[in-house]
Amino acid sequence: MARAIIAGAGTLPALLLKAGPAHLVAFEGVEITCGGAPVIPARFEQLGRLFKTLRAEGIDELCLAGAMSRPRFDPSALDEETSALMPRLMAAIGQGDDGLLSSVISLLEEEGFAVRAAHELRPDLVAGEGGLAGIPTERQLADAARARAVLAALGPLDVGQGAIVAAGQVLGIETLQGTDAMLDFVGRTRPGSRGVLVKRPKPGQDLRVDMPVIGPDTVRGAANAGLAGIEIAAGGVLLLERGAVLAEAEARDVAIWATP
Repeated sequence: MARAIIAGAGTLPALLLKAGPAHLVAFEGVEITCGGAPVIPARFEQLGRLFKTLRAEGIDELCLAGAMSRPRFDPSALDEETSALMPRLMAAIGQGDDGLLSSVISLLEEEGFAVRAAHELRPDLVAGEGGLAGIPTERQLADAARARAVLAALGPLDVGQGAIVAAGQVLGIETLQGTDAMLDFVGRTRPGSRGVLVKRPKPGQDLRVDMPVIGPDTVRGAANAGLAGIEIAAGGVLLLERGAVLAEAEARDVAIWATP
């Protein structure tokens, strides 16, 4: 199978290129930072042209990787196929992230492309159950359990993949602004809390897209926010630059562990 990576921002597209040869699909307005692969330029308004180009290159497998904001459509640039898809696409854009991404996957599969998850290509990017750095305290484990319960309750509402709890109190819930904004808020409003950040997929989430991610910046942000631990879902959260993540955790006294 020939593969293309629909690339967003961040380091994940470059990491996936190490899994084997692939083209990079670069949508207009999306800044990608990796190279070393043939690039297919694309526009959200011209999906028909993109599908034809992918087929002409013999590509039958796609992987979505990296951060990408919701598109803004220029009606004057629509090609015929995308114009016919607009009612469906606009309805999907009006949904939450899960609904939108599910619609995108369905569309790609209907066009004959297999959609692969990042951790299928790079299984080493996810962690198995157990400790990764440091040893969490009983209080941290209790705070993590509270954060998991909050995320499970919010899952049906399609809200966030992260929460912060300290001493049983919910200090932050990840929303559209993302993990960094949540950590910044907690650091400003409850510095030195020694709380725990929990990152998990939403219940029932399709892990082929929008899989939760942590990297060295996440550990630094957690430490700067006064947190003492990070819990992730075993097999359900991507660790970007694992070595750097664990080094940061050790240097900043942040425990990291994975639970089912």
